[in-house]
Amino acid sequence: MSDKKRVSRRQFLNYTLTGVGGFMAAGMLAPMVRFAIDPVLKSKEGGDLKSVASVDEITKEPQRFEWTIDQVDGWYESEVQKTAWVYKDDNDEIVALSPICTHLGCTVDWGSNDEYPNEFYCPCHGGRYTKDGDNVPGTPPTAPLPVFEHETKEGMLYLGEAKDRGGA
Repeated sequence: MSDKKRVSRRQFLNYTLTGVGGFMAAGMLAPMVRFAIDPVLKSKEGGDLKSVASVDEITKEPQRFEWTIDQVDGWYESEVQKTAWVYKDDNDEIVALSPICTHLGCTVDWGSNDEYPNEFYCPCHGGRYTKDGDNVPGTPPTAPLPVFEHETKEGMLYLGEAKDRGGA
């Protein structure tokens, strides 16, 4: 006889059920893990920029440009309208500013207030920003207007997400 210990029927059944249970648990957890990390795995290279305007249309004076993007919230798909204030600075470089005030989220307009004709003005609470989007000291906003990612290709301006520029 050999010195090897034999596996009893009870131990065999225990090992088999544990193995089958482990495979079933892995099969149920794999889709959940994939769902949780899916946004990290998606590529964002060049897919988020949308064509907004011809570069020839952009002047030294800030102009309002609007475009739509497709937004997916879970299973709900919708079109969302985006807006940007776009102009060329003194170096002929394009600047694209978000129209959303950093204080309370109202919409700012360029030159809409007669007292401050060359500034962005927020009518909700009197917030003011200079042409380059910096907040005017002593007014409610504590941060400059966000700047849109932008790119020019073949004479067209493409805009992406608005990025915060930090505090005051």
